[in-house]
Amino acid sequence: MNETTPLKAVLVGIQLQRTSDQELKGSLTELSRLVTTLGYEVVGQMSQRRSSTKTATVLGDGKLKELAEWTGGTGKISPNFTKKKHKAALRFKKDEEEDDLFGDDVEEVFEVEEGAEDMDSSGDTTPQEKAQVVVIDCDLSPSQLRNLESATGAQVLDRTGVIIEIFSRHARTRAARLQVEIARLTYVAPRMRESTAGDDRQGGGGKGAGETSIELDRRKIRDRIKELKQELASISQELDTRRARREQELTVALVGYTNAGKSSLMRALTGSDVLIADKLFATLDTTVRILYPETKPKILVSDTVGFIKKLPHDLVASFKSTLDEAANASLLLYTVDCSDPTFRSQLEVTRTVLAEVGAQDIPSKLIFNKRDRLSPEEEAELAKEFPEAHFMSAKNADDVATLHSMLVKHFENEMVEEDVLIPYTTQGAIGEIRGKMRVLNESYEANGVVLKIRAHREDLQSMKERYGLIPGKGKKKNNLSWNIDED
Repeated sequence: MNETTPLKAVLVGIQLQRTSDQELKGSLTELSRLVTTLGYEVVGQMSQRRSSTKTATVLGDGKLKELAEWTGGTGKISPNFTKKKHKAALRFKKDEEEDDLFGDDVEEVFEVEEGAEDMDSSGDTTPQEKAQVVVIDCDLSPSQLRNLESATGAQVLDRTGVIIEIFSRHARTRAARLQVEIARLTYVAPRMRESTAGDDRQGGGGKGAGETSIELDRRKIRDRIKELKQELASISQELDTRRARREQELTVALVGYTNAGKSSLMRALTGSDVLIADKLFATLDTTVRILYPETKPKILVSDTVGFIKKLPHDLVASFKSTLDEAANASLLLYTVDCSDPTFRSQLEVTRTVLAEVGAQDIPSKLIFNKRDRLSPEEEAELAKEFPEAHFMSAKNADDVATLHSMLVKHFENEMVEEDVLIPYTTQGAIGEIRGKMRVLNESYEANGVVLKIRAHREDLQSMKERYGLIPGKGKKKNNLSWNIDED
């Protein structure tokens, strides 16, 4: 096969008892986009209603044979080859089985589902061309992966494996690469296959058998994960230091489902050259830029990693340091693709993940992006359902300008106005005020400059402490007036 020819994939959806037809369709559509982002060509899909996913191959026998027609497999699980192990290796094996992460190498007990073949979904397409990859829209155990690969003769991926592979390809910064690698190794470790040539490796002392190949490899992975976590911890400290420097800054975090248009909105609000792509998880690294046109005080805008349904828990845990950017923001903009029929469940996913990192109580605004894809009637209906939402398109300059003004107004509502008298002999105060606060008016008196400023009360208090502000005779606004002690 030509190296430039993408592998062909067939998707398999599992419809459990509480899963509606619309949810199944939406999940398979999303999985198709994930697989396409990974570089595969989706040539077909099939689904089956099941009461559980805890069976040997997830699918019933009939559906398994139907799936095998797509891949050219036998549709049957070949007998597993079991290698006799030395007692020492078995003892080591028992210890590993107590480890939840690395002990999933034993035979599993699966449910026997009566009448499963009577619940097959209808409307599946007939195979038109062979597929080299099978993607299952749920998480699979190591044994289920092996069984499906045996029956189909093709590479089998589950939803988590697809997402982790996309994250691995899109990670650019050192922190993102470390976070993804931790999640990838955690996922891969229990799914490692023992080589048929993997004889026991002799341990020290020359008495009895040592670790097998797979046991040694798993121990190496465990050690590697420990090293990566230590390295990530040091980077997290650097990120925390940067956030501490921005604690006094106003920060807006764009949060939302993957491909909701956050990066496009980021570019429109800041004029920065951030990556924009019609792909899922195109952005994994947090980017922070200044709102443009720049305001006084300045407002920082951060673009965060997107969320998705069934986001692997290991990825949420690994990306906690990145998600902390949202947890420390002054304002969250929940960015929603309002043209997506499933945006309500996507919004719920976003809120759930942010609650996991403690960002649920931060002030927020609901932004319905991509309004240009809605008809006037559809927008009117959504406006009734979500009266608090702000409708816009990141491609429309007027909409972006309106959002810019809305952000400035949000922060200015919390500000106060004061007249400040700054003696001519005081150094640095005027520069700081012009850099961090909004100057509404200025006048000159015999003993100094009088500035009418608008700023947050906390910033004024901080300046008062640094420059020794005392009550003065400046013009008053809100009963607040200060000048600077020349001593």
